Amino acid sequence: MHRAAPRLILLVVTLCTFSIGAPPPEAEAVGPSLKSFSDFYSVVEQNFADPAKVDNAIYEGAIPGMLNTLDPHSHFFDPKEFAAMQEDNRETYFGTGMTVKPDGKRTVVVAPFVGSPAYRAGLRPGDAIVAVDGKSTDGLDTTAITVLLKGPRATHVRVTVSRTGVDQPITVDIIRDEIPRPSVSEAFFVRPGIAYVRVNQFKENTSKELEDNLKRLGEERIQGLVLDLRENPGGLLYEGIEVAGHFLKKNQVVVSDRGRVKPTKEYKARSNNGGKEYPVVVVVNRRSASAAEIVSGALQDHDRAWILGETTFGKGLVQEVLRLSDNAGLALTTMHYYTPSGRLIQRDYSNISFLEYYTNKKDQKNLADEKATDSGRTVYGGGGITPDEKYTAAPYNKFQIETLLRKAAFFKYSAKYFGPQAHPTLPEGWEPDEKAVDDFHQFMLANDVHFTEAEFTENHQWVKDQLKREMYVTAFNVDVADRVQIEQDPEIAKAVEAMPKAKLLLENSKKVIVRNAIPARP
Repeated sequence: MHRAAPRLILLVVTLCTFSIGAPPPEAEAVGPSLKSFSDFYSVVEQNFADPAKVDNAIYEGAIPGMLNTLDPHSHFFDPKEFAAMQEDNRETYFGTGMTVKPDGKRTVVVAPFVGSPAYRAGLRPGDAIVAVDGKSTDGLDTTAITVLLKGPRATHVRVTVSRTGVDQPITVDIIRDEIPRPSVSEAFFVRPGIAYVRVNQFKENTSKELEDNLKRLGEERIQGLVLDLRENPGGLLYEGIEVAGHFLKKNQVVVSDRGRVKPTKEYKARSNNGGKEYPVVVVVNRRSASAAEIVSGALQDHDRAWILGETTFGKGLVQEVLRLSDNAGLALTTMHYYTPSGRLIQRDYSNISFLEYYTNKKDQKNLADEKATDSGRTVYGGGGITPDEKYTAAPYNKFQIETLLRKAAFFKYSAKYFGPQAHPTLPEGWEPDEKAVDDFHQFMLANDVHFTEAEFTENHQWVKDQLKREMYVTAFNVDVADRVQIEQDPEIAKAVEAMPKAKLLLENSKKVIVRNAIPARP
């Protein structure tokens, strides 16, 4: 499964229009400071050796510098960044539909999306892009090539690639089309009766995607659900509220926010989940943040789900995104959000650098912020959502990282294995046997990859698992390969094992709620 680089998405509340030249309500109080800055700017503008760079200092220096003194999540977007941020929250774009990555000085195809123009044109994992519309890609980085591949719907783009085992470059004519980017990337039965759903990010239509996928699976047949929010950096507040609300009863609180200039507001579940009360296990890790923590916190506080994994990131700040008059944007922290029990899960960012804030892996539970779930279980604020059951994925060892993954050994072997075949195939249910493993072993030796036989033997099963996943990308498609990886994932197996705990939690919660609803006898 594709794992994006760790990053945090802003928790968006609304988009407003704001004139950067308009005086704020407290103009008199800040007047002297603004005058000092204006005087300083005038001196620089009149005397700096290169006046063309002075205006850039506002966008690149003064504004970001001021925001950096506030909190880690307030952020200024120049017009280009603001447009990219808005696009990131949308579910589609127009282009060829494939993932690419750098490979040395080349840019290679990782995988075309299923059914995309690139997929239909026959591009394959491992193809190196050497030209776009006849323009050589020499000297262009992956970002620049991606820009060339995007374009208006129904326009043509000629992509030239070199392929392992083929002497001459291959040129294909691709008609750009709308490329969906679903935020619910996986939804299938991982075990009989046990559904698996992965939410990558909270975008414009995430809640509808969830509803559609559960309907497609037949929600009435679900006996337990694994909701995977690992690596989910957050996104749109209202989509997180709707996703959590799907599993809660009508009018149960999902989250509340409180700010200095805005009244406290509670957000509640809008529907009654159709009476569907199957157990839920939510899987999280340290890079589950923002809206992902809203969902996790709401389901934990209402005893609706068993939380498995690592303590989440701990982002309890709400940004309001303001559209500035010159098409730039400002994401400004205006509120804190609280889980239904009243927890503030924001991690401490005082007296540390932003680098430390984003990379610190220590749990920061605030023992002074002690709250209780609906059934009376103790939970704490500060430093994220603490899971009900800890699970930390085993780290890759040196052989796995340095010898194979960083050198893209499986990716390169798959390209060589299938060679010049236009439509490579494997039999359904193919598993790498010892002959395939030995062939991979010989491939590494032939390509001067250094390792010991002891290392290879120790990682034998892991090598087989990685081979299967990588071979499935080319022989079938990336969606099938991702499903294989999920089925191999020990943490997902642990989540399935934890389903009885989620069921017991749900049953106990019902008993407590019923007992509390009975009036005490006089």
